[in-house]
Amino acid sequence: MNTGQRPKMEDFGDYLFIVLKMLHYDKEEDETKTEQVSLILSSNYVISFQESEGDVFDPIRERIRSDRGRIRKMGVDYLAYSLIDAIVDNYFMVLEKIGEKIEDIEDELVRNPTPEVLHTIHRLKRELIFLRKSVWPLREVISRLERWESPLIDKSIDIYLRDVYDHTIQVIDALETFRDMLSGMLDIYLSSLSNRMNEVMKVLTIIATIFIPLTFIAGIYGMNFKYMPELDWFWGYPMVYMTMLAIGAVMLMYFRRKKWL
Repeated sequence: MNTGQRPKMEDFGDYLFIVLKMLHYDKEEDETKTEQVSLILSSNYVISFQESEGDVFDPIRERIRSDRGRIRKMGVDYLAYSLIDAIVDNYFMVLEKIGEKIEDIEDELVRNPTPEVLHTIHRLKRELIFLRKSVWPLREVISRLERWESPLIDKSIDIYLRDVYDHTIQVIDALETFRDMLSGMLDIYLSSLSNRMNEVMKVLTIIATIFIPLTFIAGIYGMNFKYMPELDWFWGYPMVYMTMLAIGAVMLMYFRRKKWL
């Protein structure tokens, strides 16, 4: 009844109690949903409990109905393995969707790093942390099932459990890779913002540098002294104006030669 448990396996003697997390991607809400699946494995039956309708077990049901594969020929331990394997294999479908979202974020990050992209990165990081909590304990569960000395699990099932264990390791590695990629994209976002700010500051600094000598000249001739020789000169204003333009042009040429522009 408690659906907030982490994946685990408990031995009660005549049956095993297994808790798993089943994941599925919700396209409408654009997020990954989780659901607890509880399995009871006894000597001649398997009981599964789910929180809601809809699951990843339809291929197994179809194989049972059509009598295809080993499910109806082997024991209940193989059926339990098949259910666990279906849950783990569906993790790859969820990871594929997350990988596509990460690729889209990378493209958007290069074209236009906006605050919305930052929010998406943080949301995906929280989602990956949530998935990691759901998947990481599963490795221990599968390992215990493989090594568990129980009459309920035949030794012939060990090879299949090892395969599920390998898939679990692949899922965990993919989650860690995605987390590293998102951390790197967060650094790229901050670096892009810093570079944009540096470009803006460079332009503003160049403009301020150009206007420093122009402001100095304008300040001199803005003083209200009576005896200034240029005040009575006919060409005084045009000459000062041309001098200021020349200073600005020379400074722009110098900045371009230094590749500051």
